[in-house]
Amino acid sequence: MAEKLIFYILAVITLWASVMVITRKNPVHSVLFLVLAFVTSAGLWVLLEAEFLGIVLILVYVGAVMVLFLFVVMMLDIDLATIRAGFVQNLPLAGLIAAIMAVEILLIVGPGNFGLDAFPKPEPLGAEVSNTRELGLLLYSVYIYPVEIAAVILLLAIVAAIRLTLRRRPDTKFIDPAQQVRVRKGPDRVRLVKMAAEDVAPVVDKGDAQ
Repeated sequence: MAEKLIFYILAVITLWASVMVITRKNPVHSVLFLVLAFVTSAGLWVLLEAEFLGIVLILVYVGAVMVLFLFVVMMLDIDLATIRAGFVQNLPLAGLIAAIMAVEILLIVGPGNFGLDAFPKPEPLGAEVSNTRELGLLLYSVYIYPVEIAAVILLLAIVAAIRLTLRRRPDTKFIDPAQQVRVRKGPDRVRLVKMAAEDVAPVVDKGDAQ
């Protein structure tokens, strides 16, 4: 009974924090609510006897990623008026998309597919069982292809983010390595200029002239 009560409390807080992330006008508040959502999600992982995933969620996302997001958001000069301008205009479309996603989630993870009849409650594991080891065995044996596909997708996302943020400025001075490789020792590198000799009148010191 206590486990169910804790689950519902954490679930309600997670849903509330998720709604606050997309409805807050201040980006800093949205990041803080996202941190709260991650913390309560870690509590749900612990209830599922996946302590390793809960700890990783706290250390990696809350301790590193979200702190980085918070610093970036606080350092950027964000125009809040521009952000608020399209909220009401895009609210109907956003509500429709959210409703469609909620229906899809209920159809996929509803009681008919993921209830206790389809998946009975697992037996509690002993203290000698390492869920970290079991997770590693599953990831690199049964789910090796999904893990590799996810890694490739993340790599493509990193490359795309770098490409989208790359800005070429006309005043930036850079050297093309391809042109450097094609340079020869001939006229491409050194140009000899021949000039005719000229007679220069000697400079007379004023002291000597006196």
